[in-house]
Amino acid sequence: MANKGFSHIGLSTLDLDTTKDFYENVLGFKTVRFDAIEIKEGGQIRHAIIDCGRDQLIAFMEARDVPGIPAEYDAGINRGLGLPSAFYHFAFEAGSEGGLEEKRQELIKKGVKVTDVFDHDWAKSIYFKDPNGIQLEFCCYTRDLNQQDAELKVRIKASVKQLGLDPD
Repeated sequence: MANKGFSHIGLSTLDLDTTKDFYENVLGFKTVRFDAIEIKEGGQIRHAIIDCGRDQLIAFMEARDVPGIPAEYDAGINRGLGLPSAFYHFAFEAGSEGGLEEKRQELIKKGVKVTDVFDHDWAKSIYFKDPNGIQLEFCCYTRDLNQQDAELKVRIKASVKQLGLDPD
């Protein structure tokens, strides 16, 4: 069977309303399913599935008073592991360099702290965080990848700040 890409990425949030608002009203994505799951042992899980484009989905879950699930934890993934924010991150397709700059300006106008455009040689990216502290990226390819790209080589020198490796 051929690979078909991913169906969805499952993430956690402590505040589903704020998370859903950010993905819908700041990023312009659409919630396509919104569930409440009653847990027999007590509590509830709210579950929102958000379409990022091309039927690629992110699912956010928020536990409320569910036995065995802490009421407070770090939903930003990296901080809880002691890692800089760039290690676990999600990149969305911007389509073109013009689209990337347009998305950057749109985010800035909406009050989102966003990096300058970073040139990876094969792609360009901008970085920012969602309300949970998860690092997000908009990226566009600037050329096709080739066999030489698959060989390990030092190709870029960058600062910790440029790559989003600085502590939160």
